[in-house]
Amino acid sequence: MKYLVMVQASQADYDAMRGKGSEHSPAWSEKDLQAMFSFMEAVNNDLAESGELVDGQGLVEPAQTRFVSAGEDGRPVISDGPYGETKELLCGYWVLDCESLDRVTEIAARIVQCPQPEGTPDYPVVIRPIDGSGGDLRP
Repeated sequence: MKYLVMVQASQADYDAMRGKGSEHSPAWSEKDLQAMFSFMEAVNNDLAESGELVDGQGLVEPAQTRFVSAGEDGRPVISDGPYGETKELLCGYWVLDCESLDRVTEIAARIVQCPQPEGTPDYPVVIRPIDGSGGDLRP
């Protein structure tokens, strides 16, 4: 079964990783960033070695994001980020091919242990099974 494993962050978190802390998220040092990158590299290497990694990517900051929705007249409405109405957005993901939900939950439990500075917000790691057949939507 394939699973989408997602991590979240806000624009303030991206700013903090660049050294610009706020009341929301403390500034990260170069040492903090290196610890996070080393941790994530180890996770990715282990998942690649086990054959469970299908894909995994970090995403750019919310300020470079665009939302496209339908207006009342049916025409597209385009909003550039960052978005005051949203607190956090998807900041990275893995597509994993795991034998069970228990196994992917073990991986998510490892990811949530990623080192970060004291006072940094804790976001859940979200697991969503990927249904390639559309089976749960069929009558």
